Amino acid sequence: MTNLPDLLCDGPAAADDTIVLAHGAGAPMDSPFMNHIAGGLAELGIRVVRFEFDYMRRRRATGARRPPDAGEVLRRRWIEVIGRVGGAERIVIGGKSLGGRMASMIADEVTPRGLVCLGYPFHPPGRPDRLRVAHLAGLRTPALIVQGSRDVLGSREEIARYDLSPAIRLCFLEDGDHSFKPRARSGRTEQQNLEQALQAVVGFVQRLRRGTAC
Repeated sequence: MTNLPDLLCDGPAAADDTIVLAHGAGAPMDSPFMNHIAGGLAELGIRVVRFEFDYMRRRRATGARRPPDAGEVLRRRWIEVIGRVGGAERIVIGGKSLGGRMASMIADEVTPRGLVCLGYPFHPPGRPDRLRVAHLAGLRTPALIVQGSRDVLGSREEIARYDLSPAIRLCFLEDGDHSFKPRARSGRTEQQNLEQALQAVVGFVQRLRRGTAC
C-alpha cells in the first residue's frame, strides 16, 4: 500500500452535505470500491471524508495482514474521527461492510444527521444463524442500507425476515453481490449498480438536509 494522509477528502470543502466513510474489513480506504464511491459522490456535490481503522493503518505501514481490532477499538476510532471533522450533528456517517456496521453501532450515541451502510454484513459468510441485527431493531438515526440483492452476508430474502427499525430505508441492487457486482447473465452491469448506489445515497443525504428522509 502507498502512504496516504490520515484522512482522504473529496468534493467541495464548502458542500452543504458531508459524509464520513469507513472501509470494509479486508480492503483499505483507497480500494477501488471506496475510490469509486467517494469520487462519484464528490462529482455529485457531496464532500466525502474517508479514514482507516488502526489495524488497517498498521497493515499499510508494515504490510502484515491482521484481522480487525476488537469492536471497542473500532468504535473509539470512529468517535475520534467524528470529533476531528467537527462533530456529528451536520454529517452523515457510514461505510462499506464493517465500516458501516460500526457506524450503525455508534449512530444513536453520537447522533449524526444520518447513516449510510454500503453492503451491511447482516451475518458472517455461511453463518446466517449469527445475526448482527439486534441493535438495528431500535435504531433511531435515519439510515439507508444499500445492499446487493444476492449478498451472501444478507440477501433480499433473508433481510425480509429481520426485525429492522422503521428509521431504516433499504435499497437493493439487482443481482449484486457484497460489492454490488452482478452476474453477467443477469443483464445488469457493475457500473449500473454502482450508479444506482450513488444516486440512492445522494437522494437520501439531500432528503436528510431538507428534513424529509423518513
